[in-house]
Amino acid sequence: MPTKVKGTEAVPKANRGPVAGPENRRALVEAARQVFAESGLAAPLSSVAKRAGVGQGSLYRHFPDRISLAAAVFDENMDALEAVVAPPDSTLDDLLELIIAQAMGSTAIIELVRLHRHDERVAELGDRLHAVAATALDREHAAGRIGEHVTADDIELAISMLTQVLPWTDDTERRAVADRAWNLFHAAFAPRD
Repeated sequence: MPTKVKGTEAVPKANRGPVAGPENRRALVEAARQVFAESGLAAPLSSVAKRAGVGQGSLYRHFPDRISLAAAVFDENMDALEAVVAPPDSTLDDLLELIIAQAMGSTAIIELVRLHRHDERVAELGDRLHAVAATALDREHAAGRIGEHVTADDIELAISMLTQVLPWTDDTERRAVADRAWNLFHAAFAPRD
């Protein structure tokens, strides 16, 4: 039943049925990215559905639980990280720059990995991150820009440290903090004589 809104008739959104599924899913993932960035992983899922312009039933048809939704959001982040290391001339700096951009926009992936690292959906994201770090590291080793003592686990630790501090840093200081941290990593990762 339509409701009155400031003198006009509000028309209920028509149910488009199954054809709306892919569009609703995309809207939910984008809305979740925004809501999680603003409020963290514990944000009410009703906020995600509302921002996506769909009902909660649609949200739960696509994502039966919070982890499924968060994993879908961060699956897209991993797609972007994999794409940045795909070109043969990409560097670890390219990877870290994208991670900084992602970390500065969201605290939720940190919460997801920390709280649910044993969940297979989250573990799969961790495996993909390890592969991305290993790919970038192999190139850095081959080019002599990083010491042989540095492992993919070291790169992941640096990423984790960076993504732990950036979301809690004041917006106006995040870039400078990210640059300082990366300078420390460069010094620690430098080839040793």
